Amino acid sequence: MNHFQFPAATVAAILALCGATPALAAPVKIGLVETLSGPQASTGQTYRSAVRYAIDQINAAGGWNGEPVQLLEYDNQGGPAGAADKLKAAAADGVQIVVQGASSAIGGQITEDVRKYNMRNPGKEMVYVNMGAEALDLTGEKCNFYHFRFAGNAQVRTKSLIEGMKKANALGTKVYAINQNYSWGQDMEQAIVDDQKLGGYTVVEKTLHDVNKIQDFAPYVAKISASGADTVITGNWSNDLLLLMKASKAAGLKARYGTVYLDQPGNLANAGDLALGNFVAHTFNAEAGGADAVKFVDDYKAKTGHVPVFVEPQTYYGMMMVADALKRTPASKGALNVNAFATNLENARIATPMGEMSMRAADHQAQLPMVVSTVARDARYKVDNTDMGFKPVLLLTAQEASTPAQASCKMKRPG
Repeated sequence: MNHFQFPAATVAAILALCGATPALAAPVKIGLVETLSGPQASTGQTYRSAVRYAIDQINAAGGWNGEPVQLLEYDNQGGPAGAADKLKAAAADGVQIVVQGASSAIGGQITEDVRKYNMRNPGKEMVYVNMGAEALDLTGEKCNFYHFRFAGNAQVRTKSLIEGMKKANALGTKVYAINQNYSWGQDMEQAIVDDQKLGGYTVVEKTLHDVNKIQDFAPYVAKISASGADTVITGNWSNDLLLLMKASKAAGLKARYGTVYLDQPGNLANAGDLALGNFVAHTFNAEAGGADAVKFVDDYKAKTGHVPVFVEPQTYYGMMMVADALKRTPASKGALNVNAFATNLENARIATPMGEMSMRAADHQAQLPMVVSTVARDARYKVDNTDMGFKPVLLLTAQEASTPAQASCKMKRPG
């Protein structure tokens, strides 16, 4: 069993990947196919920051088989069509590991394109490393051997959020569900409805809205206010959450928010004092992780210029699981055997400051700890140049946060 420990010196020792091997092998190529321009670029750029940080660590520790791991970056411009084109370019460039996270719509395109490409190109397979596309069907009906998710999903996020808000006596009995109208938002709405008994609340109204097209959320906030909801639960992210928070602030909405992406940069600054007392279910909070978490935050800030926020920690730890699998995959005929790498990634297991993180072979859904935090002025780490931050109220182990693999996943392995 391989465990990543902190500080960086120990990471380097564990990541030493066959450093004595003559530098004759074809290098491992990792392709980041991410939203690096347009309205959702702020999210895509956080994934890029974490991936670059992780690959720098891997290469500082010797790379793979005596060669530095190469990172190639492709801008999918925020849409499935752009992702399809960039994936073709990545394949032509010899990329073996594709990394993406922003948008389940894009994730759905990539996982299907990777599956089809691998069927047509035996011996030249690619693996899709999913850092943030959390739609359930990616580990359900669309699950495949070459897709691995290192983030949560709607069931995990909602279950964790409800448990944390209940513990804080902050859930209330009337919940309004507002989400984006595509796979991820639909999953969130269903999870919010399904968890009514667990949470002891009633969903008083549900809204699904267009993704990244609404400039003024005031009419939606008016509906929330009119519903009499105690709590709003939303899976919104990127601009749709930023603008929802702005409209809520402008209207002086009294309902409490339960979110999964409130830690996205800019949200607390936009919401101002309205953010106080709202909740987020996320994968990392340094205040809950002790000395190891503080070391990680300090090193990340020293290397990147900012503390790791939002999706950056889960992306880093996902890349450490990739590194763990690479470490256990020797070169085959001078190159990476992607099928052997994927088999090793199925049983990757690392230690993080939040607790153990592992991969579930049945559906390639990472089993990861979850933290529920509330916005407070006495949080240790301040956010967005405000006097507020995220104070942990509940830390769930991977086992506690887990939900069962979906029966719709019929994993077929090579051979």
